Order: sequence, then structure tokens, then C-alpha cells
Amino acid sequence: MSIFETNTLVVSGVSPEDGIGEAISTRSNIFELTQLAEASVLRPMEYGMFPHDVRAALAYRIAANAGETQLAEHYAAAFGDNYNIAQSRIIEEKLDSTLIPFVDKAAHATKDIVAEDILKLQAVGVSDADIVRLCELIAFVAYQVRVVVGLRLMNGGI
Repeated sequence: MSIFETNTLVVSGVSPEDGIGEAISTRSNIFELTQLAEASVLRPMEYGMFPHDVRAALAYRIAANAGETQLAEHYAAAFGDNYNIAQSRIIEEKLDSTLIPFVDKAAHATKDIVAEDILKLQAVGVSDADIVRLCELIAFVAYQVRVVVGLRLMNGGI
């Protein structure tokens, strides 16, 4: 796979022919590692209480809330357009009312996360290992949003 076939570069619209294509080629390891990280957080072998479709739905939510529609569409393709996270048999109502606000806050106001936020997740049955897995997913998607937007801007797009 060429680095220009990695999801981050495809979504950003950057190609080898673009003005920044040559510069990106010199840092191919970053995009190869980003692709591996995406696979690791979205489709891990040990997914805990968050199966792959739920992870994709959460990634979609993070990207969409950040205004990054192309990246959100990339994640939507992983779970289908009709998926509703609240309807998942894994995400019960009590968990959903705690999980979604945590995901939104951690993705878009990370500095505001406090111990009480973690305690709320634990109170509805989210294990410490699953909290770590969830935070890895949130951090990765937030990173990917920034990279995609930055590359698009560097390439003269919006």
C-alpha cells in the first residue's frame, strides 16, 4: 500500500502530485504508523465492551462533531448508515447516557475531564481496561481530525 492510499491521506485529498505530496513522501513513516494506529483502535483483537461497530460509530460521532464530514463518512462506511449507537445491544440506556457525554467531552474539551467523569463510567460498569481502550480511540480520532484538516489546509483546501 502506498502512503497515499492510507485513510488519513485519502480523506484529506492529498495525492503524490500535490504541492505537499513530495514533503509528505519524506515522512511516510508517520502515515504508515497512523494507518496502523487506526486499525489498532478501531479493530483491535481485544475490544472489551466496545465491539468494532460501536468503535466506528463513536469515531463517526467524534469526527462529525468536529465538523470533519469526510472523515465521519469514512467511519460511517465501517458500520453502515443506519447504525444507531443507542440501539446497540452492548450500549444500554444507562451506559449510553454516561458514555456519549464522556466521549464528547474527552474529544472536544479534554482539559475539562475530571476524576468524576471516570467514576461515572465505572459506576455504570465500564472496566478500567475499557476506559483506557475508549480513551485511546478518542485520542486517535481527535488526532486524525487535526491531521486531516491540517493537510487539507496545507494543500490549499478548506
